[in-house]
Amino acid sequence: MALLEVTGLTKNFGGLAANQDITLSVEDGTIVGLIGPNGAGKTTLFNTIAGLYAPDAGRVVFAGADITGWPPERVCRAGIGRTFQITKSFRQMTVLENVMVGAFLHTFSPRQARQAALAAIEKTGLLSRKDMLAGNLTVADRKRLEVARALATRPRMLMLDEAMAGLNPKERQEAVELILFLAREGTTILLVEHVMEVVMPISHRLVVLDYGKQIAEGKPEAIARDERVIKAYLGERYRAPG
Repeated sequence: MALLEVTGLTKNFGGLAANQDITLSVEDGTIVGLIGPNGAGKTTLFNTIAGLYAPDAGRVVFAGADITGWPPERVCRAGIGRTFQITKSFRQMTVLENVMVGAFLHTFSPRQARQAALAAIEKTGLLSRKDMLAGNLTVADRKRLEVARALATRPRMLMLDEAMAGLNPKERQEAVELILFLAREGTTILLVEHVMEVVMPISHRLVVLDYGKQIAEGKPEAIARDERVIKAYLGERYRAPG
């Protein structure tokens, strides 16, 4: 069953078509990777789904509700959480306080927000750092903080925008383990990622954008054999045998 359905989505900035007639679906309980070269329109698509931009055409349906053009806070309350390519933490607030900001989406009670925040912090492995200022965290921990704050909003679907950017191989593996853990717990994942060694093995399906257009969609093994994707993005290095 499709949790997210995007149909004919188009977003223009002046004379530039950042997204052109994008149609995709994300099945409940799956991990879907959104890939493509820089400037392909991946973050624009994320921002339009999440309500930061209103589309010029097309529809976004989530859990059966047409959320096209809803503001970000309403989209989030409907069950879509997201992180940003550049981390957006409140640097002079603690980890716990940052995550409580997300938890306040569903409660006015500081006690309930703290409980929800602590649960999200524990899931992301930041419990020992809960009293640290966000500005003192490593890049990897700031990325985890973003995930924790999004989790505190109780999302059915989590959108991760380049969660692996700037991480070393060990940190990437830990991030992969976190994504897989969240998926096992029932969170649907839509992620933008450039690290093919990461996104190919963990994704059930991939959607490929190039110059704002959707050029392919399918299972990773099929995408790795698609000549359009190899030419536009992957290169021969990632071509699947056969």
